[in-house]
Amino acid sequence: MKTTNITQNIFSIKSISSHLSTDKMEEQLNYARESALLVKALLERHRHTVTQEQEGDCSIKASWVASKDFTVDVGKQQIREYIQTWEVQPCWLYSLDFIYTTEEDYYTFYHYRARFSTPNPQRPIQGTASVYFAVSISKVKPQTLPVEVLFVVESNRLVHTPGDTVFKEKWMHLDCYTFLFGLILLLTTLG
Repeated sequence: MKTTNITQNIFSIKSISSHLSTDKMEEQLNYARESALLVKALLERHRHTVTQEQEGDCSIKASWVASKDFTVDVGKQQIREYIQTWEVQPCWLYSLDFIYTTEEDYYTFYHYRARFSTPNPQRPIQGTASVYFAVSISKVKPQTLPVEVLFVVESNRLVHTPGDTVFKEKWMHLDCYTFLFGLILLLTTLG
């Protein structure tokens, strides 16, 4: 396992971010935190899967595209289709962005961010709640196997598996409230 690569990525983002604005720097650090959590979870899952394969008890969900057919755009489209299955109010709008790719010894990870907001005519710009996705492609397993996908809601450490987790809209509300509470606390201490 190459946890040092994750740490190096965080440090390189920190050094690059010294040239960025404070908002951009915080955004880059969030990418690193959320992505490191997803990569760690995927690597743990892969280690567990190898143990299950050795015991002969491995069940793979085939709801995602095969590794050989995966592209950044296909990943984006499949994540969009998955998000459409969530039971959230129609007032939630989102944008989905490919962020970057990370390499490990036996896996390549593709990182995406879905940024949700509830704009309205009175307040078109509001706080956002982000959901980070990581798509894992094995470099050693057969390319006919489906990619593995995990996601995490910003500022939350619980890693979710599409198909095993029922997405809850309140997770995004809690994230927005956490952000607003932190902002109010900061303004109170400054003023």
